[in-house]
Amino acid sequence: MKMISKIAGLGLGLIFTISSVFAQSLADAKKAIEDEQYQKAKSMLKNLTVTQADKDENFFFLGWVYLKQDYSDSAKTAFNKGIAVNSKSALNYAGLGAVAHVEKDNAGATNNFNQAITLAVKKDGKPFLYVGLAYLFPPHGSSVGPNGPTIAPADADAAIAVLNKGIVVSPKDAELFVALGDAYRSQLKSTDAYTQYSAALTLDPKSAAANVAEGVLWRFADNFEDSEKQFQAALAIDPNYGPAYREWAETDLRWAYKDPVTHDAKIKQAVDNYKKYISLTDYSVESQMRYADFLIDAKDYVTLQKVGTDLSASAKSNLRVYRYIAYAALENKDYVAGLAAINKWVNEAGPKRIIPRDYLVKGRLEMGNKNDSLGVMDLRKALELDTTQVDLYGDIAKSLYASGKYVEAGDAYKTFVEKSRQAKLGDYFREGLSYYLAYDQQSTAATATTAGAKTAKPDSTLLIKADTAFSYVEHKAPTPNITVVLYHAYVKDLEESDRNNIKGLAKPYYEQYIQLVTAKGAPDDKTKASLANAYVYLGTYAQYKEKDEAKALDLYTKARDNDPNNAQVKYYFAKKAAGKSK
Repeated sequence: MKMISKIAGLGLGLIFTISSVFAQSLADAKKAIEDEQYQKAKSMLKNLTVTQADKDENFFFLGWVYLKQDYSDSAKTAFNKGIAVNSKSALNYAGLGAVAHVEKDNAGATNNFNQAITLAVKKDGKPFLYVGLAYLFPPHGSSVGPNGPTIAPADADAAIAVLNKGIVVSPKDAELFVALGDAYRSQLKSTDAYTQYSAALTLDPKSAAANVAEGVLWRFADNFEDSEKQFQAALAIDPNYGPAYREWAETDLRWAYKDPVTHDAKIKQAVDNYKKYISLTDYSVESQMRYADFLIDAKDYVTLQKVGTDLSASAKSNLRVYRYIAYAALENKDYVAGLAAINKWVNEAGPKRIIPRDYLVKGRLEMGNKNDSLGVMDLRKALELDTTQVDLYGDIAKSLYASGKYVEAGDAYKTFVEKSRQAKLGDYFREGLSYYLAYDQQSTAATATTAGAKTAKPDSTLLIKADTAFSYVEHKAPTPNITVVLYHAYVKDLEESDRNNIKGLAKPYYEQYIQLVTAKGAPDDKTKASLANAYVYLGTYAQYKEKDEAKALDLYTKARDNDPNNAQVKYYFAKKAAGKSK
């Protein structure tokens, strides 16, 4: 990703002051919005709301720019001013509905959208268009996936319904068809999306936006060649259409990871195209933040942290830059800087803007900073916000295990192996080990006395859970694992509370353990201690169950050879010596 870091040279140091000598028509402002030149559009629209203060459209498009820049409060103010100018402004009611939607105010969104449609002038499809586009705005706190922000299926359905009504009203408006295609694309209905984009291009062959939208559709189908052709077609229509370069860069990035042979060349091309995109925008904080989104996809966290840190120094910076700093710092193992950034974001952004990944990153940063208890709390918050994040149970389980909370660790591992596709046999083993250690922990506590009273007995169901987990590993493993066999033996051993009434539940496991160890050659000291335990169990079984004193002596002797300090070995031979002296 060294090539990507070269874009960092386009950072805040190159932000320039845009000339105030802009054309002041609404059409020019709308073109600037389409080109993602939001600062330029905002300057023009602010001027228009003064020089043409009686036109409600000016206030609507100013609010729309604010909304696209993630400033919903400013957007709401602009839309309300538009309604003050014209109480029947359908567009500004659509805008207020969009604000309510991103703020998860479903009732407010529905009321304002309905008002916008009711006020729509005959044959004017624009209120329908912007209500549809509003439904496609991701709400604050929505998750982000590899194909962009996640649009709820119900929102996509609502967008499709209102856009189709708009097409009935204004059947020759290409923008309605592009938006309808986007709605279908969010539902992964590629054929329907393609039909709408094609219809848009039939109505307006010079639509750069429709060509780009079709190119994005091909990208998600991994048809990169046709994707490029559509971006080139858009640029042939409008060589300065920045979004074409942005989508082309993101296509190159996806192509690079899909095709290792062309990886380096495509990364370079992605960088070049993104440079071109930024050069065609206004170097605003917002375009820099769009670049930060690109860096997340590119996994270039070193550059991302630098860009985020530089952006945070700007007085005009959006608070969201602290999310970028935190995400990057986690990957760069800069836990102190990451925690400072994520805490600022979570504490100041407000609950409507927080997504599950924020708590995931916060939890992992806290764990990296050796504060596991807080880390677990935040990982659980991430799960509360998004129950599909089942992989988090693995992180939670590791932390609980490290903290000696073995029952909770076992439960977390159990959920992880049941729900996550990332679970491996080792996680099943750790589930069993956690439950075994939990029982052992409770058993040790039960032997202690407090004011002469014993504590509660250990929970025997923990042994059953451990037994089940170890059995699963043994069944699935291609070859026997010495450690698993040993701990399974320990579990079966604990199930026999009375050695004098031994049943032999652990016998086959200890025998297998001895066989596996001796086949490997001379054991180390730690293994010798475990071997001694195995021989002691088998010796006890021979003595009390089989009534074979000679066999018991042989097995205890082997136990002594491995660990002469084993307490049961000492007891056996001391008792043996005492019997002979009599």
